[in-house]
Amino acid sequence: MPPLLKIALRAILRNKLRSSLTILGIVIGVGAVIAMVGIGQGAKDLIEKQIESLGTNVLIIIPISTTHTAARGTEGTITLTAEDVTAIQKECRAVSYVSANIRSSSQVVFGNQNWSTSITGIHPDYEIIRNWQLEAGRFIRPQDVKTMAKVCVLGKTVVDNLFGALDPVGKWIRVNNIPFKVIGVLQAKGQSPMGTDQDDTVLMPYTTVQRKIMGITYVSAILASSHTAEGRHEAMEQITALLRERHRLRPGEEDDFRIISQVEYASTMTETSRTMTILLGSIASVSLIVGGIGIMNIMLVSTTERTREIGIRMAVGAKERDILLQFLIEATVLSSIGGIIGVIFGIVFSKVISAYGGWPSMLTPLPVVVAFLFSNMVGIFFGYYPARKASRLNPIEALRYE
Repeated sequence: MPPLLKIALRAILRNKLRSSLTILGIVIGVGAVIAMVGIGQGAKDLIEKQIESLGTNVLIIIPISTTHTAARGTEGTITLTAEDVTAIQKECRAVSYVSANIRSSSQVVFGNQNWSTSITGIHPDYEIIRNWQLEAGRFIRPQDVKTMAKVCVLGKTVVDNLFGALDPVGKWIRVNNIPFKVIGVLQAKGQSPMGTDQDDTVLMPYTTVQRKIMGITYVSAILASSHTAEGRHEAMEQITALLRERHRLRPGEEDDFRIISQVEYASTMTETSRTMTILLGSIASVSLIVGGIGIMNIMLVSTTERTREIGIRMAVGAKERDILLQFLIEATVLSSIGGIIGVIFGIVFSKVISAYGGWPSMLTPLPVVVAFLFSNMVGIFFGYYPARKASRLNPIEALRYE
């Protein structure tokens, strides 16, 4: 072991309690940075998975109220129809799949069990657009849409609350006192990026929801999927041109619909998550800087206490550089020990939060290494001034110091 390192360790061990409290500041700082970054990265990863579960290359067309629709005496919510869905499917070449989407909510009853859930009217293409696999049974077919069949596919949350351990396929449930046959069960998808339970749903043919449940002729929204992610812009242009023509919108008039690209939505959510990760890491870094100030404070005290020792070392031939290096090594050792313990603390703390707090956490080597190196930089930065002060003491005055 190098002589200067031995001297540094001896000085640190000479005041165990003071050194431990100094190290504690670095431990808290490094641990907080790693835990916060882990939580931020976990949230980002969760959002990306949730967005992926919504389907790829998805375009969502929703109605909006405009001056034009108000002049016609209609509401913005009825500007999209099933005929629009058919037209998009036939005339927009950049669109691969399209589905009507009608949402409602109702009590669903099976035997003596009931559950309040969302009712979603869809087209068979919905399964492909949303990339939603079946766990059991079959999905809704075109014939079901054509005949307004009283069939449904259940999400896992509905199955768990109505049927428990029973197999729901082939059973009958009641919605608004109308019997519906359960033909399939969807695989679990979990929460959406907005925090809603995607599995708390009942899917039916949209024509059935229109006529037998809600008594309407319009659709709430239209879901479409482009052939590729790069082709979404072409698909959006084709859909816009077609719907403007079908809705008889004159040049200069506002659209009575809006097209939302899932890719842009995903980018916004991911960027928001990244910003939050940086913000959390920055806040946690403040505690690391506070720990560095603690190192400076202790090193200044140590310099004062060891003034006579410094004078003796200089008198026997120690150079200014040796004294500077000695105190820098002490500061670095303190921050390194704190950094190692802080890394362990941060990893354990992030796992505990993930396990008991319900927060997702994902740690990669990069933030761990960066946090550790940053703790060493903090030690060197805040230890330099006390070390420089010690190295510039006058040997004669230092020897006289009591």
